[in-house]
Amino acid sequence: MPDIGLNTVIAVIFGFLVLYYLLRLLATPARLLLRVLLTGVVGAAVLFVFNFVAGFFGLALGINAVTSLIVGFMGLPGLVMLIVVQKLLG
Repeated sequence: MPDIGLNTVIAVIFGFLVLYYLLRLLATPARLLLRVLLTGVVGAAVLFVFNFVAGFFGLALGINAVTSLIVGFMGLPGLVMLIVVQKLLG
């Protein structure tokens, strides 16, 4: 059976502490990235439903990353803003 010394025990404890703090440090950006991705997916779904319904009235908005994030973060005001900008520039 291998001989486990005090230095090995201290090294293992130190390694677990470093791993714990490293995972805590990386958890915040991972949560932020997950929130942005989820917001983009929700925005794309809203734009898809809007394009389906508004297609009967001759309105359509492109579904891409920028418009999805705008609608996802801003909600209905973002959707209205995109429609207004399209009508002003179109």
